[in-house]
Amino acid sequence: MVGASWPHYPPCVSEDCTNAACCGQEFKYVWPELIGKPASEAAEIIKKSNPAVTVLILKPGFIRLENFCCNRVYVFSDGNGRVSEVPTVG
Repeated sequence: MVGASWPHYPPCVSEDCTNAACCGQEFKYVWPELIGKPASEAAEIIKKSNPAVTVLILKPGFIRLENFCCNRVYVFSDGNGRVSEVPTVG
């Protein structure tokens, strides 16, 4: 089971992958160009470039789960609703 055939998060899917590059064999898996963009706009860009993931926007103070998932991308936003960290599959 790879890529677009994965269920949308949850449940978490990682198979034997332990890093984003392993997950991104079919689709984009890292988005450094989204730093500073509005988080909601970034989420839409991520969904279009990788339909195998569910995008979760996290506001300041929210914490992420530490488990690794190939079908999840966290978008961390700052107090102004802009992307503050590079979104990456995981």
